[in-house]
This record gives sequence, structure tokens and C-alpha cells, in this order.
Amino acid sequence: MGATRRLHDLGQSIWLDNITRDLLTSGTLKRYIDELSVTGLTSNPSIFEQALKKSAAYDEAIRAGVKAGRTGEELFFDLALDDLARAADLFRPVHDRTAGVDGFVSLEVSPLLAYDTQSTLAAAKALHARAARPNLHIKIPGTKEGLPAIEEATFAGVPVNVTLLFSREQYLAAADAWLRGVERRIAAGLDPDVRSVASVFISRWDVSVASKVPADLRNRLGNAIARRTYAASRALQGSPRWLRAQNAGARPQRVLWASTGTKDPSAPDTLYVKALAAPYTVNTVPEATLLAFADHGDVGAPLAADGGDAEEIIARHARAGVDVDALAAQLQEDGAKAFVKSWNELLEGLARKTGAAGKGP
Repeated sequence: MGATRRLHDLGQSIWLDNITRDLLTSGTLKRYIDELSVTGLTSNPSIFEQALKKSAAYDEAIRAGVKAGRTGEELFFDLALDDLARAADLFRPVHDRTAGVDGFVSLEVSPLLAYDTQSTLAAAKALHARAARPNLHIKIPGTKEGLPAIEEATFAGVPVNVTLLFSREQYLAAADAWLRGVERRIAAGLDPDVRSVASVFISRWDVSVASKVPADLRNRLGNAIARRTYAASRALQGSPRWLRAQNAGARPQRVLWASTGTKDPSAPDTLYVKALAAPYTVNTVPEATLLAFADHGDVGAPLAADGGDAEEIIARHARAGVDVDALAAQLQEDGAKAFVKSWNELLEGLARKTGAAGKGP
């Protein structure tokens, strides 16, 4: 039995952190589903920017879009929704088999809206309606301004992938926003089963402190933050507040480990997959990490419900001069800026392609 199958059997979902039209048309994504136990997929502006830049697979659709008078964001979401709808259909058997727990794909609202609550909510509702797929998550950043949009989108019945979370505290704020939306649905007599994942970014922690900590602490902070967050999620799911919602028909929000490609070339390329195994969680992995884990991965012991030695490792970083709370805020801000940069580059690249398409025969 392969490593990806063992991880799946442990109870963790493996999602691919990538989408391109070539993955769909070549049958590669279907093969990953069939052979590597991949049960979902995520996307973000950086992924789409690279896909559009490196592939000619979108050119015909771009020409058709230009002919129909569509450009910019409008054209991009046409392309993205086409890809993600096709991917969602591939994962639909997983979604049905797991009674809606798994088999999701994710589409992010424009990162330009990260600090605009009302526009984020409007975009989330519109994109989910256009996709018309029950297994499509809309990604909303867990920024201060994103939290009300998460609550309102959940109340409206939109499945949300909360993105750009970097700490236990950011996770708990996002989980609270989602749960408020669920509780409002219960009070209104609506179905409270609105699925969600909370995406906690891991590897960027270790990149940010690599030059500030002694050698024996390198590449340990990200996993410690994950263990601390996992303990918080387990505590929340055992709380009276959550159990009341579950008694009314709600299902738990799953924690998703994001940014799990190893950035340090001296570290194992499967570092953040082996270390973060846990049932009823998701690990969304870059394609290279997926293939590496399938080739030579090892499934580690499941995460401890109490976080194990997380607090000890975080305390050692604090003694080395790392302010974890300040760094979490900075990482979230930097992450939002990075997505805006990729978004602008994506639209610039798309503009070049639409310009070329407009000059074509």
C-alpha cells in the first residue's frame, strides 16, 4: 500500500494545491484521484497566474471570451470557473460517497477585496451561484474585515474555505465567525450543515525565522503552530457550544494545512506531510510534494489532541527572540499582499493574451 493511501486510511484528506487546464485535459488529475488518493483541490491567484503564463491551453477560450466582449476579472473568472467546475465534477463521487465531507474544490474571491467586507460577501455569493456545484468552496481570507463576510456567507449557505490563517488565535476568530453563521441558520430554522475548512499556513513560519533561530530549531516552528492550532480545534469541537450546534445537524469545520511544500532544500521534501497527519483534517499539497510523498513518503504518528510539545517549541522560539503573535499578524498581512501581487500579474498576463487574441484572425 502506498504512502498516500496510508495517509488517506488514517483519516486525513489529501488535496492538490494546483489546477491547470492541462491537468484536466491530460487525465492527470483523474489519475491522481484514482492512484494517489487525492480527494480535493485548492487554487489561488498564484496558481492561476502560473497556469495562464505557462500554458497555451487557455488561448482558445480567451479568444472566445474576447469575441464575446469579456476582459479582465470577468474573463478570468469565466476561465477559472470552467476549470473548477470540471474538477468539481471529477471529485463529485468522493463528495457523494462521504456525504459531503470531502471532494471539494476551492476558488478565491479577488484578493483586492481582502479588507472589504461587503464586496467580499457579494463576490462569494455570486461566484458560488455561478459555479452551481455543491462541492465548491469559496475562499475568503481570515482577515479582520473578512470575518464578517465569513459569517454572512455561511448564513447564506455558501461553503467557505477560510484562507490566510497563521495562528491559533486567527483560526479561533475564523472558526467563531463560521460558527456564528451556523448558529444563525439554526435560529432561523435553516439547514445548519454548511461545510467549511480553515486553512492554516505552515511553511512560511519556518522561512521567516530561519536566520533568527539556532540550528536545532530550524523548520520546527511551523509544525508547532500547527499542533497548537490542532489542539484548539479539538477543544472547540468538544465544547458545549459546538455540541449544541452539532446536535441541531451541523458538521464540524475541518482544519486544513496549507503551504506544506518544503522551502528549505536541506530539509526533507515531505516534512510537512509526515508531521501533520491527523484524522478529519486536510493537507493540501503542491504537485511536487504529492509526487514526492507518493514515491518515498512515510506517515507519521497522528497529531496529539493536546498539541504535544507545541508550547515547549514555541516557548523556545520566544526565548530566541521570535514574537509569535506579531509574526502571525505580519505573515497574514504579507500573505494578502502576495496574493494581490499575483492577482495583478495574472490580470496583466491575461491582458497581454487578450490583446494578442484581439489581433488574431
